[in-house]
Amino acid sequence: MSTIADILGTYTVDPAWQRSFYEWMHSNPELSFQEEQTHARIRAELDRFDCNVIAPIGKFGICAVFTNGDGPTVLYRADFDGLPVTEATGVPYASMKTATNAEGKTVGTMHACGHDIHTTALLSMCDILDHTREHWAGTFIALFQPAEEIGAGAQDMVDSGLTELVPTPDVVLGLHVMPGRAGDVMSKPGPQFAACDAIRIHIPGRDAHGSMPHNSIDPTFTAAMIIARLQGIVGREVNPADFAVVTVGKMRAGLTHNIIPDHAELELNTRFYDDRVKARVLAAIERVARAEVAASGIDEEPTFEYYGHGDLLDNDKAVHDTVRATFDEVFGEQSITAEAKTVSEDFPVIGQAFGKPYFFWLVGCTPHDVWDKAVAEDRVLEDVPVNHMPTFLPEYEPTITSAAKSGAAAVLTYLAR
Repeated sequence: MSTIADILGTYTVDPAWQRSFYEWMHSNPELSFQEEQTHARIRAELDRFDCNVIAPIGKFGICAVFTNGDGPTVLYRADFDGLPVTEATGVPYASMKTATNAEGKTVGTMHACGHDIHTTALLSMCDILDHTREHWAGTFIALFQPAEEIGAGAQDMVDSGLTELVPTPDVVLGLHVMPGRAGDVMSKPGPQFAACDAIRIHIPGRDAHGSMPHNSIDPTFTAAMIIARLQGIVGREVNPADFAVVTVGKMRAGLTHNIIPDHAELELNTRFYDDRVKARVLAAIERVARAEVAASGIDEEPTFEYYGHGDLLDNDKAVHDTVRATFDEVFGEQSITAEAKTVSEDFPVIGQAFGKPYFFWLVGCTPHDVWDKAVAEDRVLEDVPVNHMPTFLPEYEPTITSAAKSGAAAVLTYLAR
């Protein structure tokens, strides 16, 4: 019986096609739920494979179903939207594109989170699985998802009938490129990415002329007090052994310099690995806001709008242990244990919709010399570009090879004969 490493050695994806597609995608990023061109290109690429393409699912979702006799069913997901970031990598294929965002503003667009690598890797996996059918049996589902960056693409596909349109998988898989030594395959059981919630707080006040503050109840001052008090929640109310983040990302009040406004607004971002900690922190946020508004003397209450929810990405231990053995076999010393990350993902929505276990791992994408020097000098935070930065650019090789190979290896862990 062939090992998975042996199977992967029987077919090589055309490197010229692979590089060409990646550079095209990197040069042509589209914002969440605007991915019309990317959607069309992925569908065109799938035409050369023996698979059943189901699209669109929701606005721009795609599934390609590869059937090869009886056996397990494995679903693998990749995302393909870009970000409102103006690229500063300086590479010849850098994005020069702009788009209109949800607020009607013209913004630069960039694949600043590696979704171009994710999509190229999944198409490469389709190529590998399509050309090695003698070595596996079952069903492979390649799911291409839009709008991950706004946390809405997975739910859009689910709401549009995903679970009725494709076979029910036994397991759901996916990966993300992240800072780390390029080509390293990093995995762990349990929490990998944090749960998140955004909160919009409306703070009431009483307006007045800027020269007459005594006639006002100044909501900007109340907002400032709330911001100051929020900083104490994680530092003084959360056990240091637990994890929580409370970030005030936006404050909005007033329209001009000489009018005290009648309201202010704060927008917060929160992150957690534990629902118990989350409940305690969210209750503390509301308590602080209500207390400061009451202290201002206004009779009204603040209001709270919760949005931007992301579930905890909590890897199934049994699936991790099974696939990790394959990673260790295929990648040797490049298969390492990941650290939990504070970022968030809507990947869990897919597994939850089917009621099936999932596993999500990371692939390092930082050039070896940059990473090794930064680690040696304890300057990783200062010297290594991270996802969403205008200078973030995965080292194409060995990142793309490890992404495609680890994905195919994980799928074959369940489907290999």
